[in-house]
Amino acid sequence: MSPRSTPGPGVTPRTALTIAGSDSGGGAGVQADLKTFLACGVHGMSAITAVTVQNSLGVSGFHEIPAETVRDQVRVVTTDIGANAVKTGMLASAGIIEAVAGTCDELGIGRAAEIPLVVDPVAASMHGDSLLADSALGAVREVLLPRATLTTPNLDEVRLLTGVEVTRRADLRKAAEAVLALGPRWVLIKAGHLAADSDCVDLLVGAGGEVIELPGPRHPTEHTHGGGDTLAAAVTAALAQGRDLVDAVRVGKRYIMRAVAAAYPLGGGVGPVSAFWRVSDVPW
Repeated sequence: MSPRSTPGPGVTPRTALTIAGSDSGGGAGVQADLKTFLACGVHGMSAITAVTVQNSLGVSGFHEIPAETVRDQVRVVTTDIGANAVKTGMLASAGIIEAVAGTCDELGIGRAAEIPLVVDPVAASMHGDSLLADSALGAVREVLLPRATLTTPNLDEVRLLTGVEVTRRADLRKAAEAVLALGPRWVLIKAGHLAADSDCVDLLVGAGGEVIELPGPRHPTEHTHGGGDTLAAAVTAALAQGRDLVDAVRVGKRYIMRAVAAAYPLGGGVGPVSAFWRVSDVPW
């Protein structure tokens, strides 16, 4: 992503909205999304769905925001400021998913609408801690994914959503087709957890039959907290700037490769991917 995407002084930037949970450790969730939006040159807005209690060691609890409050957050920012693209992350419950879906329909957000919707179907943290009520998985399949312009599941989320187990790169196409059958326009299967591969090849597949491999290096670091959020947020920012979807996904892939390469240790557990690589030295 070029620094030319950053707006000049006094110029109103393009806007992106994240609908997701708050990470008290600052590495994932809304915090990761807003950092990524800024680094990618768009103004970030947020609708908080849940407050998590977490640090680098894991999630010890979360508290949902009432569904009507989530709905109202989305409505007030989009009707006043507007949103050029929208991303969802942790939605926590079926009630929140249904409220978000209804509000997106009302505001022209989603697969068949003017404003693109990127769905990161967050079900669990990288430590395996659940971030989605069991009863909500059906709502992701039946209510959220049919409205998605793009969805970005990792391999665990593919298994939870479709039952397809990915153990080798050859399984990615089958996984993508199983997710596409749930209704999104595009699916990006994130293969970072396919540790048997020496590199990291994600697969982008469209409902129109498009198949695009996105290769990248596998960096020798365990500090990848917030990587999925960051990739989806970078894609959302690129869509907000008017890029077509394939180009936006390529931008997101380039961004996350740099963010993982710049990842750092934090606390006693897993550190986050980093937006610092986009920060220039500034004379204070």
